[in-house]
Amino acid sequence: YYVLDNPTVPDAEYDRLMRELIALEAEHPELKTPASPSVRVGGQPLSAFSQVRHEIPMLSLDNVFSAEELQAFEQRMRDRLKREISFTFCCEPKLDGLAVSLLYVDGQLVQAA
Repeated sequence: YYVLDNPTVPDAEYDRLMRELIALEAEHPELKTPASPSVRVGGQPLSAFSQVRHEIPMLSLDNVFSAEELQAFEQRMRDRLKREISFTFCCEPKLDGLAVSLLYVDGQLVQAA
């Protein structure tokens, strides 16, 4: 999907196809495999980069396409936290294909991954 910042399909089309795949796998669980894009995160890193350990794991982001999906997300967070809490959300433009984790020590950038 994303290699060298050259996606093979637009992000919205990828999201639509992923939702279709997830629905298909829900209807036919025997078709779901460990190699399915619905269970894998990311692609192969370029060999030019060395492997690093993230201090705080970078977790996959989920898309929300409706108010109902946002409410379900809020409920999952309350269930995970095991308490009632209200959330405030901020929406920002999405930059396709961009994810970065920056680690600073004493104000100095020491790792970018």
